[in-house]
Amino acid sequence: MKTFRIGGVHPEENKLSARRKIQVVPLPKQAIIPLSQHLGAPAVPVVEKGAEVKVGQLIAQAGGFVSANVHSPVSGKVAKIDTAIDAWGMKMPAIFIDVEGDEWLPEIDRSEKLLTSCTYTPEEIVKKIADAGIVGLGGACFPTQVKLTPPPGKVAEVLIVNAVECEPYLTCDHQLMLEHAEEIVIGVTILMKALKIQRAIIGIESNKPDAIELMQKTVSRQMGIEVQPLKLKYPQGGEKQLIDACIGRQVPSGALPIEVGAVVQNVATVYAVYQAVQKNRPLIDRVITVTGKSVNKPGNFLVRFGTPLNDVIAMAGGIPENTGKIIAGGPMMGRAMSNTDMPANKRISGVLIMQESESTRPEPQNCIRCAKCVSVCPMGLEPYLLARLAGKSMWDEMEKHNVMDCIECGCCLFTCPSNRPLLDYIRMGKNKVGGIIRARNMKK
Repeated sequence: MKTFRIGGVHPEENKLSARRKIQVVPLPKQAIIPLSQHLGAPAVPVVEKGAEVKVGQLIAQAGGFVSANVHSPVSGKVAKIDTAIDAWGMKMPAIFIDVEGDEWLPEIDRSEKLLTSCTYTPEEIVKKIADAGIVGLGGACFPTQVKLTPPPGKVAEVLIVNAVECEPYLTCDHQLMLEHAEEIVIGVTILMKALKIQRAIIGIESNKPDAIELMQKTVSRQMGIEVQPLKLKYPQGGEKQLIDACIGRQVPSGALPIEVGAVVQNVATVYAVYQAVQKNRPLIDRVITVTGKSVNKPGNFLVRFGTPLNDVIAMAGGIPENTGKIIAGGPMMGRAMSNTDMPANKRISGVLIMQESESTRPEPQNCIRCAKCVSVCPMGLEPYLLARLAGKSMWDEMEKHNVMDCIECGCCLFTCPSNRPLLDYIRMGKNKVGGIIRARNMKK
């Protein structure tokens, strides 16, 4: 069974919410819609206080080439355009909407009828995706239309659909495949048409045999699409690791997947593409996993953006008394939240509620030079060295040692027997080096 060649670890899976049917979270009394739910420039509001809006209406326009439109996930009146506090205590610009009913734009097709035929040209498909505000729903939230527009001289050869979901605990993509396999496959054909290619691979890890079987059965009616079962190994869902596993090509340091002819899209993004192109439905909601060993009713929930995460957590039985930490995302790449009042948005795929006993880090000890962090790094880096350089503020040396290639997967932190906070130092250094590189490029 295929997998990537360099590094990787095997954390406990803990797929507690696997095969739990998607539940719809009720609408909130007030929706708080962040203007930066994507990589790149924040969206610019196109509505004012007091405006009446409907579900699916554009309320903020992309603020640049790398940006994404934002649409109202609810109907009601704009209460204000102000700042809100995100999960990490930072202020963010947002549009506050008082919810009044659930009135949708008439051009949005809300029926369950499966639309298999796409008559749009590749250019029209990309425009519809951009108009719908679709971004990568695997975590990076990179605007999808940018990925579908390769730079001059670069040609896509294969679409790789990331249905791996290797992050422990999370099951939202798995359940999405079980409930919407046909829509996902149609979404794949639409993306193939947009990219003008004849080949697509859907990569799924072997711990989802039901999804593999269903997707294989569904793609059997489509030319050029195959399902690739993959060996269990984290971080299989990393873009470069998935490309290596599926087509045996390694993306060079500092390069993008298009350099080896690949375009990668998350399976939830593919489903959103189907809805946008075939149903005129912008990206206004997503499936989120709420889970944890002490959670009463772990599950997968369809959430309109702007809904407080507290409302979603309540659907899973609320926050247990023995909670020590709440993570946005999974345990390997997620980040601890300072509050759960923040609204659901395009970035959040899961909420992990951890017990006190499992959320406290052991005291770090001296490095014993075992090189385990080097052996598990999927990017072939030297985490112990990068962490040491960050601690000494040696940014130039960090850049020379390819810190920008780090995908922040946490394998080094997971495997370190001395409990060194390697990822914390590397992430800090990567942010600093990234800023230096951007400043340098602006001077050119």
